[in-house]
Amino acid sequence: MLSSVMASPKGSRSQKMKLPIFTRKGTLEVPSPTEKDWSKDDEDDWVFKDPDQEQDSLPQPYRMINKMVNSLFDRSWEIIEARDTSKKAELRRTPPTIYHPLRESKLNTMPNCMDVSQDYVFIGGSKGFSIYNLHNAKQLYVWEKLKVDVISIWATDLGSEILIAPVDEMGIVRLFYFYKDGLYLIKAINELEDASKQTTCIKMEISKGGNFAALLLQGAGDIWLDVYKLPKESWVKEVQYPQLAVNTKKKIRQQLQLNTPDSVTADSLDTDMNISFRGDVKLSLPVQIMKIKPPKPITGTTFKSPLEAFAKIAGCRGLGSGQNHYIKASQWEKREAILRATYKKFLDGEWEPEPISMATFYFLLPSRVIPMPAGVKRSPGLACVLGVHWTDHHNFFFYSLNRTLKDKVDPEGVWPCAAPIVVSQLSPCSSYLVLACEDGVLSLWDLAQGLILGVVALPEKCFCQSIHFLKYFLVHKGQNVYPEGSVKCHMKCVVLCTDASLHLVTASGIQNSTISLLVERPVKYLDEAICAVAPVQALPGMVLTFSRDGSVFLMDVAKSQIVCSFALPRSYSLAAPWNPVFVVSLHHPCFLLRGDHPDEIGSASKAEDIPNSIFYFNFEDYPLLKNFSRNCTIPQASILAHPTFAQALPLEERCEKFFQKSIQNLAKYKVKEEEHWTRLRRYSLLLQKEDLKK
Repeated sequence: MLSSVMASPKGSRSQKMKLPIFTRKGTLEVPSPTEKDWSKDDEDDWVFKDPDQEQDSLPQPYRMINKMVNSLFDRSWEIIEARDTSKKAELRRTPPTIYHPLRESKLNTMPNCMDVSQDYVFIGGSKGFSIYNLHNAKQLYVWEKLKVDVISIWATDLGSEILIAPVDEMGIVRLFYFYKDGLYLIKAINELEDASKQTTCIKMEISKGGNFAALLLQGAGDIWLDVYKLPKESWVKEVQYPQLAVNTKKKIRQQLQLNTPDSVTADSLDTDMNISFRGDVKLSLPVQIMKIKPPKPITGTTFKSPLEAFAKIAGCRGLGSGQNHYIKASQWEKREAILRATYKKFLDGEWEPEPISMATFYFLLPSRVIPMPAGVKRSPGLACVLGVHWTDHHNFFFYSLNRTLKDKVDPEGVWPCAAPIVVSQLSPCSSYLVLACEDGVLSLWDLAQGLILGVVALPEKCFCQSIHFLKYFLVHKGQNVYPEGSVKCHMKCVVLCTDASLHLVTASGIQNSTISLLVERPVKYLDEAICAVAPVQALPGMVLTFSRDGSVFLMDVAKSQIVCSFALPRSYSLAAPWNPVFVVSLHHPCFLLRGDHPDEIGSASKAEDIPNSIFYFNFEDYPLLKNFSRNCTIPQASILAHPTFAQALPLEERCEKFFQKSIQNLAKYKVKEEEHWTRLRRYSLLLQKEDLKK
């Protein structure tokens, strides 16, 4: 008996003595309101053993020996598992190939933000922003007419033009129009003459194609979303025929006095640059079409009957928002009283004030799943709906962009979720949307086809921090490749969690979604925690990861392996590795990274005295990555040769290939059938000849 029990390393966990039949220990208490505080060990709270088994217990001192031996086995197994995990971690820590930057652009001011559009780099810094050539790192123009720094900048490609939107430290947004060799200031959108009424821009989004812009503004304790229609067609005519849009001298003087210091760097550099600032041309101003406020808190109903509540919802607009209900105020009060009485010990005490609700918003293209008002024409490629969700709210709202400021702001549709939405992301092609809820569940939507591709759940205690879409790729002969042509109902994205773990989410067709772990949560080496992730569209299945210790790795998500590492020169480092300043080009195989001198940051008296540089990394110039970027597309003929790849084709093409294959098989069957009948005829003729001979 002793040997049989001692032979099991789990004996100490499974052979514990219990009291008779399903007895609960201790007194009953009100459970904690959060599941994470609930007890996970049922052995400590419940008893399931048969009382008759008490007769089989070992006598002393054998029971003590049994306990010690089992404890020794458990401890030994834990040491073995720890050593095995450590060996695997050391193997992963093998230093990869390190690549250094190809070019360096030294700056006079500290760059706070960057963006890339077409062949230009826009860098926001002290008192303005500068424009650089992406390929040779040459400075083309400097616009420094502010008294404060630029902290964020957006650059949107409009085709032959670029729309630039820098935001300064005061939260003021200015729209610039960059056309050929001219830079035009359109307007400082939220700048007011009365400083006490000044609003601050927290977030900004420009639609694909540059037809609309949305700003999240905050002021006087309130927060709201302003949506503007941009007269893009008028701007082209006004810059091509500037004599129609020239201001008077008085207006020119007022425009140049926009926070302009006495000495302007750009004016002294215009003679040596190809780009010039055209302050004498006044472009058409954006037109505000909508102002969206956060959803009102749900209170008691004012309706006298359910029919009044249904009548309030005209054409099902706003259905699902929870605003039109038939719950009376007295019912809310009773529910709150019961809640406070039940969880009094958890609710008593000081409560921090609730933060202001923030909004996340996207411009959505016409699709089958997005509701549109009757009579509104859908223009393919142009945004038609604004999708919005607010902090601590369950709903995702759809607002039509075909309206004016006088129209009533009601959502055209509402997507209610089971839990509050914390993170969301729209794919660069605007075809896929991922909603991550507070409970760790991700909903994967195909907006173009009007389908939900699947619902996946993150591992326990993992909460979504950010979502990054990858261009859909396949693995062909051990190499990641992009399928030629369009791919429908297939998406891939990486999810960075708050515990620094990284996951890959894949959806292939309806209800065929999977999630896999790419990088585990760091336990021993906390400095290896991932802080930022950026997909590299020029390299199929590759992402850049930025760690807390300043390391920059290129990861292959298909193999979950580090391909190489990128490092700054020895005298430079990332001053804030948890929030690096970088930008990855969508149309060129390169990325830019800011580097700082850590030794000179503390010794410099002014920010202008700190040497700062932007480093340029080109993937095609590194031997290991040259083949990845050049041979990254596979023709459809090669895809069809592999049955597993055929699912990546659009449904129409798959049906067409199926019918073609069926017709070919039918033709082969007819040929074989004719050959079979020919043989039968020959055989019958032979039999007839034999009969005649007989």
